[in-house]
Amino acid sequence: MPSIFLYEFMLRALAGGVLVGMLAPTLGVFVVLRRFSLIADTLAHVALMGVAVGLATNTFPSVVALVAASLGAIIVEQLRSRGRLPGDMALAVVLYGSLAFAVVVIGIAGGFNVDLFSFLFGSILSVSPLDLWLLAGITVAVVLFVAVFFVDLAQIAFDDDLAHVNGVRTGALNLALAVLTGATITLSMRVVGVLLVGAMLVVPVMVGLRLARGLRAAMATAIVAGVISAIVGLTIAFYVDASAGGATVLTALGLLALAYLWIAVRRWRRRGRVGAPAPASPNGPPEHGHRHYR
Repeated sequence: MPSIFLYEFMLRALAGGVLVGMLAPTLGVFVVLRRFSLIADTLAHVALMGVAVGLATNTFPSVVALVAASLGAIIVEQLRSRGRLPGDMALAVVLYGSLAFAVVVIGIAGGFNVDLFSFLFGSILSVSPLDLWLLAGITVAVVLFVAVFFVDLAQIAFDDDLAHVNGVRTGALNLALAVLTGATITLSMRVVGVLLVGAMLVVPVMVGLRLARGLRAAMATAIVAGVISAIVGLTIAFYVDASAGGATVLTALGLLALAYLWIAVRRWRRRGRVGAPAPASPNGPPEHGHRHYR
């Protein structure tokens, strides 16, 4: 048996990685299609602010981060939907505001420490049974949410205004999607790290959109890419003593590079077939480039 399976902490990390690999791309499909990828980084920085506050006040950092990310998601969606700020400006205001607040709190608290670094970049040693239960719970909630509202979410992803005209409850669904994204980022930060979890919402989805046709197939492919990235990345991190989050995201980027390479090879092969000369006819070469039909 490989040594990686002999350690309980590593089994917990792999289980958490598989859940993150399933969870993040499931929501990320709708985030990417709405060209709203920056929301992942925004809510990640809001969660970082919550972690800093939790560590500074000696409370549960994960709980404070979850509350902060949920409130941040609500604020962003309210600013965007009410037209007070365009979507990108609303994200920028919340992102830079939360980052500035986090820096101030971290400075007051005495700077970085080991606990904060585990939240920032992920740590295979810090994944607890409680983290797994929370991840499993949010995964079930997200799967049920997407399964029930898949058609409505697809309409919103492609055209928010048209979906509203068709009777879709765009406001409630956008708010729910934002809050679930914030919860996903917060609960995934132990495995991937708060600064890198946004990549797991985006990069596997890019792989799925490149390789698959149809939204359901793209989501399934993105989930497979996310799970593979988590397993391979955590395995690499274990054996070479590297950052769990960094190894996971680099693996996802490697899969994206392979997807682009596969597409390039397929296009090259198609061009080769189109440009190949016509097979010789037993009656001689076709005249004037026209085919002979019998």
